[in-house]
Amino acid sequence: MSWIFGYGRNKDQGPDLSQMGLGVPAGAGGSDDGTPKAPSLTNAERKAMEAYRFDSTALERAAQAARELEKSKHAKDALELSKQQEATRQFEQQAKIKEYEAHIAQMQIEGKRAEAEEKRKLLQEETKQHQARAQYQDQLSRKRYDDQLGQQQRMNEESLKRQEESVAKQEAMRKATIEHEMDLRHKNEMKRVEAELKAKAKIDRENRDLTLEQIRLKAEENRVTVLESIKTAGTVIGSGAQALLTDWNKVLTAAGGLSLLALGVYSAKGATSVTARYIESRLGKPSLVRETSRFSLLEAAKHPIETLKSLKQTEQDALSGVILAPKLEERLRDVAIATKNTKQNKGMYRNILMHGPPGTGKTMFAKKLAKHSGMDYAILTGGDIAPMGRDGVTAVHKVFDWANSSRKGLLLFVDEADAFLRKRSSENISEDLRATLNAFLYRTGEQSQKFMMVLASNTPEQFDWAVNDRLDEMVEFSLPGLEERERLIRQYFQKFVLEPAAEGKRRLKVDNFDYSALCSKMAGMTEGMSGREIAKLGVSWQAAAYASADGVLTEKMVLDKVEDHVRQHRQKVEWQSEQEKKESKSIYHSEKEDSYIPILSKSLEGEEVKIQPNEADKSSQSLKKDDKSSS
Repeated sequence: MSWIFGYGRNKDQGPDLSQMGLGVPAGAGGSDDGTPKAPSLTNAERKAMEAYRFDSTALERAAQAARELEKSKHAKDALELSKQQEATRQFEQQAKIKEYEAHIAQMQIEGKRAEAEEKRKLLQEETKQHQARAQYQDQLSRKRYDDQLGQQQRMNEESLKRQEESVAKQEAMRKATIEHEMDLRHKNEMKRVEAELKAKAKIDRENRDLTLEQIRLKAEENRVTVLESIKTAGTVIGSGAQALLTDWNKVLTAAGGLSLLALGVYSAKGATSVTARYIESRLGKPSLVRETSRFSLLEAAKHPIETLKSLKQTEQDALSGVILAPKLEERLRDVAIATKNTKQNKGMYRNILMHGPPGTGKTMFAKKLAKHSGMDYAILTGGDIAPMGRDGVTAVHKVFDWANSSRKGLLLFVDEADAFLRKRSSENISEDLRATLNAFLYRTGEQSQKFMMVLASNTPEQFDWAVNDRLDEMVEFSLPGLEERERLIRQYFQKFVLEPAAEGKRRLKVDNFDYSALCSKMAGMTEGMSGREIAKLGVSWQAAAYASADGVLTEKMVLDKVEDHVRQHRQKVEWQSEQEKKESKSIYHSEKEDSYIPILSKSLEGEEVKIQPNEADKSSQSLKKDDKSSS
């Protein structure tokens, strides 16, 4: 449709001014060759001409197109199409208008937002400025305050300096005054002394003759007295010597008396020393001996009742009251029988080493062995010998001299023997301890008919090789197994709970529960505990009953004490270092624990008691089997 409105015309073609009533301007003639020239107009005239320019050819073409369209059979459709196009263009124009209005509203919103943002930024900037101004003012005030403080400090320092100078001047004046006073006092004292000396010299000069006369008289009297004494003593001694020399009987009598006197003095001294040593070896006991069953007058005077009881005691079984593993009991019984027969047949005693964890019955068996064999026992500890220094040699010799004087035979039990019998090659020991060890080795070099030496140690691997050479038999005391623990628990429950409750005199009663089943259950709970720990467990049961409100020991109280002691035992094991665990062998496992089944009563038939060895017990069991196979 562009041809209707003349869009396709030549743009360079100028407008026809004749139709508008405007002719060709006068100066707008053509050129010399007949072509028209462009009029020379101003810019304003050109703009005015552009405003009135109109192309009529477009209207003519439009009229022609309209006539042709009326003659066409599609004229109505073209009109409807043009109306629709016009309506569409109007809708598009309205949409553009609305879009433009929305854009304008959006622009207004953006403007307000930008204005608010500008206000916010302005407010922030003002806030920052206020803060900076406040900080600056605060810095100024701080600086002024610091300056004031500095000025005040300088003023104080100056004032203090002036005061110090004033005090120093006053002190100097005081010292000068004191020095002046002392000088004056010294001068006055010197003048006084000089006056006194002059007066005394004058008096001495005046009394010189009298003083000389007194001295002369005293010397004369002293000389006469000395001469008379010498004459008297010479006369007496001379007459006595003359009488003695003239009579030979008196001479012989005097010589014999002096000889007898000297002999009596030396004989009394020697006899006293011998008697003291005899009394010490026969009647008393050495200082190293902590406990002994040997009769002593001194101990009998101190404890007469206990001495009488010990004299009335008869021989008893070496393993009575001692609960150990069956194989260990069998071996110790052989040792007890051999020792008793050795004593009866006056044979040579054997030296024994008992080693193992603490609290497994080594000391108890040593005492039982001595009583079973009819011997006396004496208990020493290695911790007493090590600190004695150079006196250790003498103390060791006294102990063996005292042991050799026993008529019944003496079992010499040395507890913690590794304290002074350490290896001389690898251990760093003092010379005094080395000398003590040599004295011990000298006295134990040969078998004896008087005493039997029993050593006890938790770490026998620390012994010197010469000490091991003197041992005839070594016995290992291991921790009690499941069966032994049950026997120990029953024994100590009977001793510390049932027997005191049966007496009725003490504040102790036992509740009604199955003791046998409870003991079997506690045996499984106390795995790894020694006999001493189980004995302390029995004492704790008694203490729990005494601490209760009514004095009644219940099953719960017993189990609580067991759990508490088991927890303490585990804590002690955790505290041990790896070296201590290897040396003391604190965890063992009995060979019979896997096959031993405790007898439960009817009250605990429904209660399941599980006893499973842990990994440490399995490892210790294998070690124990290896040790037994090697032994």
